[in-house]
Amino acid sequence: MKKIGIIVCDRYRTCAGGKCLRALRNREGAFARYEGEQVELVGYTTCGGCPGGNVEYTGEEMVANGAQIVHLATGLLVGYPPCPYIDTFKSFLEKRYGVEVVVGTHPIPKKYLDLHARLGTWDDPKWQLLLGPTMTNGTIRKAYD
Repeated sequence: MKKIGIIVCDRYRTCAGGKCLRALRNREGAFARYEGEQVELVGYTTCGGCPGGNVEYTGEEMVANGAQIVHLATGLLVGYPPCPYIDTFKSFLEKRYGVEVVVGTHPIPKKYLDLHARLGTWDDPKWQLLLGPTMTNGTIRKAYD
């Protein structure tokens, strides 16, 4: 069984996690990697707000609860501007706690993909690598609008 934690952007601190949990249940977006596997969610919290002061402590708690993989939620990608600390969070959590970190949870909704395409937000090749796990087909993206 894979044990995972999810860290969301503090801008979405009141999010009930519906899209993330649906994607986990349906193995969509970045959770497609768990197709056919059992997964247990052992932690769900925010980064604590810029510059992510909660990441240090939440990583420790998630690992203490058995997390092997930490997902940085899709909201860190689709918010405007996208989180400037994604790489820092990923590197810190991997090096400090020895966990795998995946950028993304639920598929990127179509409306956000369209908006960021118009704005040119993700034109830099760095973003293409980060967006990879959350890209799906158009039908699924629209279902997450």
